[in-house]
Amino acid sequence: MKKEVNFNFSKSLSRRTFLKGAGAAMALPWLEAMTPAFASSVAQQPPRRFVAVTLALGLHGPNLNPTETGRNYTPSLYLSEVKDLLGDMTVVTGSSHPGVSGGHQAEGSILTAAPYSRSAAFKNSISLDQYLAKHQGHHTRFPSLVLDVNGTTSSSYTDSGSMIPAEISPSRVFNQLFIPDTPEEQARQVERLKQGRSIMDVVASDAKRVERKLGKGDREKMDQYFTSVRNFEKRLGAAQNWATRPKPKVNAEPPVDIENSDAIIDRKKLMLDVMFLALQTDSTRFITLHLVGEGGAVPIDGVDEGYHTLSHHGLDEEKLKQLTLVESGLVRRWGDFLRNLKGAEEANGTMLDTTSVLMTSNLGNGSSHDNRNMPVLLAGGGFKHGQHLAFDKENNYPLPNLFLSVLHRHGIEADQFATSTGTMTGLEMV
Repeated sequence: MKKEVNFNFSKSLSRRTFLKGAGAAMALPWLEAMTPAFASSVAQQPPRRFVAVTLALGLHGPNLNPTETGRNYTPSLYLSEVKDLLGDMTVVTGSSHPGVSGGHQAEGSILTAAPYSRSAAFKNSISLDQYLAKHQGHHTRFPSLVLDVNGTTSSSYTDSGSMIPAEISPSRVFNQLFIPDTPEEQARQVERLKQGRSIMDVVASDAKRVERKLGKGDREKMDQYFTSVRNFEKRLGAAQNWATRPKPKVNAEPPVDIENSDAIIDRKKLMLDVMFLALQTDSTRFITLHLVGEGGAVPIDGVDEGYHTLSHHGLDEEKLKQLTLVESGLVRRWGDFLRNLKGAEEANGTMLDTTSVLMTSNLGNGSSHDNRNMPVLLAGGGFKHGQHLAFDKENNYPLPNLFLSVLHRHGIEADQFATSTGTMTGLEMV
């Protein structure tokens, strides 16, 4: 937190402005992340995790979506890349986020489902991963990881609707997770955290001076605010504890970053490998990995045009052929990640059983910039999979219902997430 952050309460400062300012301060993502570092009473049970792989350019529907519905469907071209995992995943078609349009510009709504259109003022909301981290991120050193393959854009947003910049370097992520900090670095971290605590003391002191001037309703709101301050200071104190704790050791060599930004398939694999280690060591339980897709030709045989250009294929056969090569590689790497989770045993099953892994995009049709009929693959997490849930392609089913199902699977009994109307029909828990 920056030292200059302060609230100067005066008669000229309205209650509305004060509440807004306080809320914004409490919603800073790296502060919400600082939650207690103690084991829960159910520590013996494997933790539940959530991973989202989000694609800014979509996946070509005819290559992804099965033609048959229900169970025992014939795998599509892309699903043939993960044929051994079909029993561990659900394919959803005919779903999208209500009120979301605008093509590429709706990228920020992938995990928030906040209604967006070019013709209206837009304020984003919290993303699914950050909602989970807010409630359950306190059990790990990193409440969440926000990553990208080739840019700082992410699909993760804070309470206040601010995008969390992504980390793109697998080696830096590995170092943060597993390379021990020097005593000097630990001391600097603790000092920064102490500084943050003193700032909160100032905020509380300033707020108390105006409390006596407020009516009953405002005093109740101030009491809620002070409770938040006290809880916030506890989280900062717990974060100091993490700063001096030893990091986990892994039997893996630090990754070497791939410098070619166009090598998105290999870069994705490298980051997914680090993500698996992060989950396996319980360094975090909530991760997003975004792929923007800008740049030149992906360095694989048969591809000589940029990924973004290929996504705007206009049904051109040559472009579709090249796009198929790129997207098949992306699905294949996603499958490798699932196999790693499935191969890691833990109490009563595997890591895949307790990790919900979502792959989706804001674009159902990248060529026409259509935000309807989003590509949706959900694997693991303790749901009854092995099916194709096919909803109406003309009158789409609300995808936020799936998000609410994930929250409930994590034991968060929220009534609603964004524009959800309930949990997803046909998606049952094991």
